[in-house]
Amino acid sequence: MRMVRTGTGTAALLLASLLGLYTPAAFAAEPNCRGIESTSARLSCYDAAFPPKVRKPTEAGIDSSSGYKDPFLAEEARTAAKLKNICRGC
Repeated sequence: MRMVRTGTGTAALLLASLLGLYTPAAFAAEPNCRGIESTSARLSCYDAAFPPKVRKPTEAGIDSSSGYKDPFLAEEARTAAKLKNICRGC
């Protein structure tokens, strides 16, 4: 048996590959920081090209904005207190 391939599958594959080829990231021009001789100037070039991302500090336990209370937080505190009272060398 011979399978006949329709044009829609081939056209869809061609379209997907062209869309992947012409993404904005493909045309993004990065500065040539590698060619800079001075260490401090090269570092400032990289810092300007790729600024550091600022992370929010994460809080464990109770988040006051959502009102969620961790049910295991009190149990963990009790267990830690019990473990501290164990004599390890009596």
